[in-house]
Amino acid sequence: MKDISLFEKKIGVSFSDKGLINTAFTHRSYINENPHIETGHNERLEFLGDAVLELIITRYLFDKYPNDPEGELTAYRSALVNTISLAESSEALEVNDFLMLSKGEAKDAGRARQHILANAFEAIIGAIYLDQGYDAAEKFISETLYGKIDKIVKEGSWRDAKSWVQEKSQEEVGVTPAYAVLHETGPDHDKNFTAGIYFGDELIAKGKGKSKQDAEQDAAREALKVRGWIGK
Repeated sequence: MKDISLFEKKIGVSFSDKGLINTAFTHRSYINENPHIETGHNERLEFLGDAVLELIITRYLFDKYPNDPEGELTAYRSALVNTISLAESSEALEVNDFLMLSKGEAKDAGRARQHILANAFEAIIGAIYLDQGYDAAEKFISETLYGKIDKIVKEGSWRDAKSWVQEKSQEEVGVTPAYAVLHETGPDHDKNFTAGIYFGDELIAKGKGKSKQDAEQDAAREALKVRGWIGK
């Protein structure tokens, strides 16, 4: 694990209580494997950070989209703070290099690691909020998440792609899409799936993901692009 001070420099925050940021990086599995250490795991900080994140993102979207209805704002927020989005932001900050995990968890590079990274991101927010206050937490969130929303809204990725493509395909071509797993690779703990979406017998697009559901969603998004239905 890297020196925590490197992470502090990366995010521009110098913690008064170093224990908070150390705890934010500590997974429960590490405590189970190392019961003698004094640092607690990050689940309480994650709980707090999740609430702080929701409030800050909600206010940001409320101000940015003054004419959009509540239902769409809720969908924007869900797309912005889902596991994949938060894990991506964690990866951009190289959070993985600072995590304290059990030997077993450290080997897992699949979907479970995405959840660990997303949870750590929320725990970091909780640590910043406790140590530095609301404004510092908002600054961190603004620098790591706000920039994603324009793409999310433009591409329509806030909508459930499978529902959207079903609605459009029934409306435009009179068929209900079907999905099939085309390829499955990797060990059980790190599977990668390729799914195809079909209109009748015609393969419209392919998608990839760490689960069948993710691959189907990706295929649906690709089909929307192929058919030119994005933004319609």
